[in-house]
Amino acid sequence: MTTGCKTTTVFLTILCGLLLTILGLTQEWPAYVWPVLAVLLVAIPAVIFKISAVRRGSMPVDLEEQRTAPPVERREHHVSRVAMPSHWADYDFLFSATVRWYPLEAPGNDPVLNPAGLAVEAVLNRARAITEQREPGRPSLIQHELSGALSRMRPDPTGHLQVMAEDITLVLREHDQERLDRLAEVRKDKAVWEHQRKYEQSKRAYLTEDVLKDTGSAVVWWLAKNDDQVEQTVADLGLLAQLTSAANDTDVPERLRDFMPRPHSERPASDLLQGQPAPFEPQPTATDHFETFLNSMGFTDGDVRRPMLAKQIADVIRTQDQHETAEDLLRRYDPPASFTPDDDEPPDSADGTANEKPAI
Repeated sequence: MTTGCKTTTVFLTILCGLLLTILGLTQEWPAYVWPVLAVLLVAIPAVIFKISAVRRGSMPVDLEEQRTAPPVERREHHVSRVAMPSHWADYDFLFSATVRWYPLEAPGNDPVLNPAGLAVEAVLNRARAITEQREPGRPSLIQHELSGALSRMRPDPTGHLQVMAEDITLVLREHDQERLDRLAEVRKDKAVWEHQRKYEQSKRAYLTEDVLKDTGSAVVWWLAKNDDQVEQTVADLGLLAQLTSAANDTDVPERLRDFMPRPHSERPASDLLQGQPAPFEPQPTATDHFETFLNSMGFTDGDVRRPMLAKQIADVIRTQDQHETAEDLLRRYDPPASFTPDDDEPPDSADGTANEKPAI
């Protein structure tokens, strides 16, 4: 029986004695009951102690020695940012941890002068066996792997210590982590580019080998895309024939040339007589309108007033930031470089008579 059990038994015995005493006094028990009660209160705890001792038996000697042996003294040492190799050359992990150990009874009673050094060496060797097999891309995952592998007490190679590690951190150098992040971005961009390139190649192959293989395939594809525009498809046969021929670097078949749009010179005479505008006919420029104005005023080709007026008009419109139109006028009419609107007399005309300065 333990000391706590003995104390509890004595306490309960005293408490029962007090209760029986109070009960005897209130009930006025006879005098011969009190000696019997005293004997019982003393005998019952003694019997209980005896029975407990018989049931427990004797304590083994080695267990008694373990109870009295001093507790094992554990010690620790902190290591910080130790470079550990990874599976990639020149990408080292930085290892930090708290190394814990306790001494063993060494064979031969060899003294250990620096147990911290042995413990740290044992932990670093166990950690290195793991890190040198791992790529540096996921240091946080390897950190948890090391926490599990180094959390168990194991003897060091000399057999003097039991060693473990806790509070483990594993990181990369900052510039190495940035470099790996950039490499990851490049790999992802390359993968996207490869997918885009394959998509474009597939699309080109589909258009070349299927859609634009010949005019018939192009017409069928166009009808599948626009099944409600049959008349428009027929009208676009010439365009589809040209597109197919250009895609295959061949000439338009003879049977399809009648469907091709005809240029201005090949338009029917009826269209020209009816005054229908020619396709792709360029729009008249400001210089063309000025030419029409000069002709309507009777200033025909060779008249010296034409370049004079062109020079004056070019100077006016240049003030309105219309430099391109002004240069076009000057290029077409080529006025004399020495002539200005303030000259008293214009140059002689072709017939030898002086021309009057036109009023503008």
